[in-house]
Amino acid sequence: MPLVCPRCGPPLALAGHRRRRPHRPRAVAPKCEASPSHPLVLTRRAVSAAALLLPLPASWPQLPVASASEAAAAAEAQGESGVAEGLELDRYTDQEQGFTLLKPASWPRVEKAGATALFQQEGKGSNNIGVVVNPVRLNSLTDFGTPQFVADKLLQAEKKKESTKSAEVISAGERSGHGGLTVYEIEYALDSTRGGMKRIFSAAFVASRKLYLLNIAYSDAQEKPLDSQTRTVLEQVLHSFDSV
Repeated sequence: MPLVCPRCGPPLALAGHRRRRPHRPRAVAPKCEASPSHPLVLTRRAVSAAALLLPLPASWPQLPVASASEAAAAAEAQGESGVAEGLELDRYTDQEQGFTLLKPASWPRVEKAGATALFQQEGKGSNNIGVVVNPVRLNSLTDFGTPQFVADKLLQAEKKKESTKSAEVISAGERSGHGGLTVYEIEYALDSTRGGMKRIFSAAFVASRKLYLLNIAYSDAQEKPLDSQTRTVLEQVLHSFDSV
C-alpha cells in the first residue's frame, strides 16, 4: 500500500510496486436495428455475398464471355435454331445447399471456381445459368432493400465497369417462393465490349441465413434479338429458382 507523508500529504509508492491506473469501463457500441431510416449495415462477408446485387458478388465466378464478333459468328452458325426449339427443361436440385431450379437439359454443368452450380450452352459459353450460395447475417432479402433499390445498385455497378457501354433495367419485382419465401427478380439489358448485347435475368432470396443468387445470361444481339420462345424458356428457369 502507498505510504502517506505527514508533511507532504501525497501518497508515496513503495519501491518495486507500480501504481495501478483506475479501471475505466470499456465502451460498448449500441446494437443497431434495421429500419427504413437506418438501413441494415451488412458485414464484410454479407456485402461480398450481397453484391449480386451489385451485380455479381466478388465470389461469383467470372463466367466465360465471347467477343461481339465471336458471339455474332456463333449466332450465325446456329442459324434460326434457338434455345426454345426442341428444348426440354430438367429439374436440378441441390439438397445439400438447399435450392432447386429448372435448366435446359442440353446445357451441361461445368466446374468453375466460386460457382455453386454453373450450366452453359454447348458451343456458346456466354449463354449460361449460374448459382452462388453465400452465408449472410440476414433473415430476409427485404432487410437489404426493395427490388427497385437492388436494381438501381445493380446498374450502378454495371456502369462502373470499363467494358460496359450501356445498361438498362427492364423490370424489377418480387414473388413468393417455397413457404412464403420472398424472391426478388430483376431483368436488364446489357451492352458491353465483352459479349455484345445480352439480356440478364437475376433472382435472389435469403433462406437459413444464406443468400442464394441466380444469374441467367443470354445473347440479345441487334441482328439476332432474343426471340419470344427462348425468352419464355428463360423466364421459366427464372421463376423456378427456389429453396427446398
